[in-house]
Amino acid sequence: MAVLKILVIPGSLRTGSLNAKLAAAVVKELALHDVDVTLISLGDYPLPIYDGDLEAKSGVPKIAVDLKRMIGLHHGVFIVTPEYNSSVPPLVKNTIDWVTRVRERNETLGQVFRERAFALGAASDGKFGGIRVLMALRQILALGTGATVIPTQMGLSYADKAFDDMGALKHESDANLLKATVRQLIAVSQQMM
Repeated sequence: MAVLKILVIPGSLRTGSLNAKLAAAVVKELALHDVDVTLISLGDYPLPIYDGDLEAKSGVPKIAVDLKRMIGLHHGVFIVTPEYNSSVPPLVKNTIDWVTRVRERNETLGQVFRERAFALGAASDGKFGGIRVLMALRQILALGTGATVIPTQMGLSYADKAFDDMGALKHESDANLLKATVRQLIAVSQQMM
């Protein structure tokens, strides 16, 4: 049986990002399950703001094709994103918009999303733990792209106080939620292999 591969994508480029810390914790948890895990930065995949006229004139940027192929090399994807104004940050939304426009031989638009499982996470220094961005991103992925988004999700409240000096989650309830989310992503991703 092939080794399960999971891609982890933090939706923030900010130095000291709480969501990047949560993404690192996700990577560590996945590694405990003998999963081949890859952590990327969207900073390595800079894309212009999606514009249909730009696409018609110049086509889909090669970087969007590269990112779509990176997603395609994995069986599951864990996106960890901050919440901006109760919704999805432009970096994450723009990335999804461009990747859905990639169509390679014998593929339909957005096929890469429909063929793998997605898990969602968010970290916030407030009490809601990014719940609004998780709802908005779930809608974009499930309804907009047709992706399978697992029911369990990781919302980390008071994230500025949630990590110890080694980057591990300090509170058992947070650690248990992360473990449950990872286990479900692994199970659903294996079913879709």
